[in-house]
Amino acid sequence: MVVLNKIYTRTGDAGETALGNGARVAKHSLRVSAYGTVDETNATVGLARLHADGALDGQLAMIQNDLFDLGADLCRPDIDNDAKADFPPLRVSAAQVTRLEEEIDAMNGDLPALRSFILPGGGALGAHLHLCRTVSRRAERLTVELSNAEEVNPAAVKYLNRLSDWFFVASRFANGNGEGDVLWIPGANR
Repeated sequence: MVVLNKIYTRTGDAGETALGNGARVAKHSLRVSAYGTVDETNATVGLARLHADGALDGQLAMIQNDLFDLGADLCRPDIDNDAKADFPPLRVSAAQVTRLEEEIDAMNGDLPALRSFILPGGGALGAHLHLCRTVSRRAERLTVELSNAEEVNPAAVKYLNRLSDWFFVASRFANGNGEGDVLWIPGANR
């Protein structure tokens, strides 16, 4: 468990931070940008939850916990040394990806087929879920870029890819099973 007795440490005052394995890196490093954007995604989920209730709120709560798992995963490099570590790092699992897929399938079951792209909006929850989608896509792009430079848990990339799909389908679900979706009308304002 994490114990935080003191919030500021002054160890980052020179522009560096510690990763989960103790290594010091620049705060603008790609790894820190990736897990920082995962944290930003989590904050947008918190805003969406202000408008959610019932099962959808419960699913969003699970996603928030998963996003902390994902941040812990990304802040701990050296996947090859996981088995040798004194404290094995927390890694996102295939089961977490599968759960998202099952939830997407369940929500998507009653949604009408799309005949146009959807503009972010609809109701308050739908709009917030679209914001979650776009921020999670940015986290995914950064994580994929990181995976091209350093070793990254493949399940972390899959989770982010599935998560943005989850937010898209959940936004339609929240918008009255698609009834409140705002459809793009190409060239409408010419």
